[in-house]
Amino acid sequence: MNESTAPDGQEPKADKGKARLGLVPMRILWAIARVREFGVEKYGQTDGWRMVSPERYRDAMMRHIAAYIDDPTGTDAESGLPHLWHAACNIAFLIALENNGKD
Repeated sequence: MNESTAPDGQEPKADKGKARLGLVPMRILWAIARVREFGVEKYGQTDGWRMVSPERYRDAMMRHIAAYIDDPTGTDAESGLPHLWHAACNIAFLIALENNGKD
C-alpha cells in the first residue's frame, strides 16, 4: 500500500518516515514526568535543566544506574522514586542537550 491508498475507506495520510510514537512504551513517559514534577517542585523552575552541563547528567545517570543494578527495586532517598526512572530522565535530558535543543 502506498500513501495515496488508505485501508478501509480511511483518508490517506502522509506519515511515511515519521516516528511511530505509539511504539514507545507509555510507562517511560509517565516515569520521566514524575521525576520532572519532583525536580520542578524542588528547584522551582521548568527549564532549569537546560542550564546544567551534560557531564553532570552523565554522572547522575551513572549513579542511578549503579543504584538500580545494586537493587532493582530501590528508590532515590530524596524523591522516593525508582532509580531507573531517574536514570531515564537523565537520559532524556542528555538526548535533548546533545541534540542542541532540537527536540
